Amino acid sequence: MIDTSLLRKIELFASLEPLHLAHLASIGRELALPKDEIIFEEGDVGTDLYVVADGSVRISKIVPGIGEEALAILRAGSYFGEMEFADRSIPRAARALAHERTLLYCFSYTELDDLLGTDRDLALAIKTAMLRTLVRRLRATNDKVTAMFAMAQFG
Repeated sequence: MIDTSLLRKIELFASLEPLHLAHLASIGRELALPKDEIIFEEGDVGTDLYVVADGSVRISKIVPGIGEEALAILRAGSYFGEMEFADRSIPRAARALAHERTLLYCFSYTELDDLLGTDRDLALAIKTAMLRTLVRRLRATNDKVTAMFAMAQFG
């Protein structure tokens, strides 16, 4: 079982009550990965939400004719897989792989659904934290696109 004191350090779970953390810990599992181990590929069906407990994860896309384009390096305390958790009709948007030796906490969508369905306060806290992350990532993407357009005008 996952240590709740470690969960408390994760941004997604930082505001949760001890009982909520205990419930999450009871459904989570640890996954230790060597460097360059693929967690999932772009296009895969999403089944789990992942939290980086230690190490780092590279989120990337394969660009035909160019190769791998890294979108982000997620370090301890970050999480991923929330887009497909929020919308199960879409496949994984990118590839995820261990950037170095990494320890992940994995939470299956099915077990998360069951847990969130029985505790409204927990569901609200987690979904609010996910929304903040999605907004932050959207803003970062907007900034990158704006910078690319600006460079294209002068380049």
